[in-house]
Amino acid sequence: MPPVFRFAPSPNGFLHLGHAYSALLNFDRARETGGRLLLRIEDIDATRCRPEYETATYEDLAWLGIAWDRPVRRQSEHLSDYRAALDKLSALGLVYPAFESRAEIAKLVTARGAGGPWPRDPDGAPLYPGEAKSLAPGERTRLIASGAPYALRLDMAAARRRVAGLTWNELGEGPDGESGAVPARPEAWGDVILARKETPTSYHLSVVIDDALQGVTDVVRGRDLFWSTSVHVLMQHLLGIPQPVYRHHRLIEDASGQKLSKSSKATGLRELRGQGVTAAEIRRFVGLLDQSRNSTGNC
Repeated sequence: MPPVFRFAPSPNGFLHLGHAYSALLNFDRARETGGRLLLRIEDIDATRCRPEYETATYEDLAWLGIAWDRPVRRQSEHLSDYRAALDKLSALGLVYPAFESRAEIAKLVTARGAGGPWPRDPDGAPLYPGEAKSLAPGERTRLIASGAPYALRLDMAAARRRVAGLTWNELGEGPDGESGAVPARPEAWGDVILARKETPTSYHLSVVIDDALQGVTDVVRGRDLFWSTSVHVLMQHLLGIPQPVYRHHRLIEDASGQKLSKSSKATGLRELRGQGVTAAEIRRFVGLLDQSRNSTGNC
């Protein structure tokens, strides 16, 4: 079977050079290996995702010379897939509702950290400090019936008791040069959010379901998601779905050494195109060769 790659942007802003690098790497590797490239639109965040950004994504990728298989998978059209996976995890006793607001969680972190620094995940966010797992079933039912907002969290300790000795196959490199069989450490993320009251999924849940349903064999993505793979590998084992191989690539950074992001208003591809920059120049900007027949890139 030919390999299957995917590029999966969120339509919450315009694509920038970092997106271009990742999309081109996936496209190039699909061509080199005789594989397929899928495009997935990760639009589960209804408050930030907009149709105009999705349209711009298609335009920018086409301008770069990237072709992808149809149809495009839009996550907002497949919420039932994520709900089914969540139900399976719930049936295993691995999911619980937590009712604290972000402000309440911040207060708990401050209080719990009085005796020393409260543990944080690889992204720097504090681990969940609440005690929702200890709520009586009747109290959980009462709170849900009252309309209280909640997040559905993975009981990480229970999940790890079910699955031990996790690794993934890394063809690229992690932040400290990790490659090959990398030990997964999902417990470093604590009780991650799998869904919310208003949205039956989260990034961690939807990404593994989408990859499995779309038959993705090779995940090529930025190094900023390297340790998130620990959670994804755990989810794959719990749900009994295939594990792709992973290739995490370097990040495109700005002049200050920070990775490009939509939140920092990084210059978008459409703006560069408007300035007369060509697609071939974009390749050179991100360190890829401009080749008419074969395309290679250094991750």
